[in-house]
Amino acid sequence: MSETLRPLRRNEIRQQNEALICQAAEKVFAEAGFGGATMQLIADVAGLPKANLHYYFPTKEHLYRRVVRDIFEIWLQAAEAMDSAPGPVEGIGAYIEAKMEISRRHPDGSKVWAYEVMHGAPVIQDYLETTLRDWTSGRVRLIERWIAEGKMARVDPEHLLYMLWAATQHYADFGHQIATLNGQPLTDADWQRATDSVKTMILRGIGAV
Repeated sequence: MSETLRPLRRNEIRQQNEALICQAAEKVFAEAGFGGATMQLIADVAGLPKANLHYYFPTKEHLYRRVVRDIFEIWLQAAEAMDSAPGPVEGIGAYIEAKMEISRRHPDGSKVWAYEVMHGAPVIQDYLETTLRDWTSGRVRLIERWIAEGKMARVDPEHLLYMLWAATQHYADFGHQIATLNGQPLTDADWQRATDSVKTMILRGIGAV
């Protein structure tokens, strides 16, 4: 029995260490960008020896791409409710709720993505040209179908998606600015009010409600 349990234990340790490293890396990359971050700094934030980082992630680029992949997969999961919804009220409404919650719980991941793209996506350009482009094309077809069915106004699908991303990710990327103007970090009630406001403005703007 011990031989059976030992690999599971090692796997659990690996998952825990990778999660700890990725969490630390997300914070460091968000603050310093890819160029300014170092494996030593990430190790210090994670509270692990630098050798541990290289054991799980051979290079800084490997770790950076893992952080980017993780936040992108979270965003993809946020769109699942949109894909299975009967119309824009349910679909886009649920998507906004999910994206706002991601901005609330994973602000550093959103900042990493924004920093990378604003600098020309030197590391993740292949993500933009493949996975993100394919995802966007699929959502454009979905929005076009809702338009054809008369469930929303005739708007440009691509620019609607850009607006959704800008409106929701703003709360992560410019969280400090929002907290300053708000007088304090957003409370649970503030986040709910913000989510409801974004949903109402966008759904009314596209003629879905």
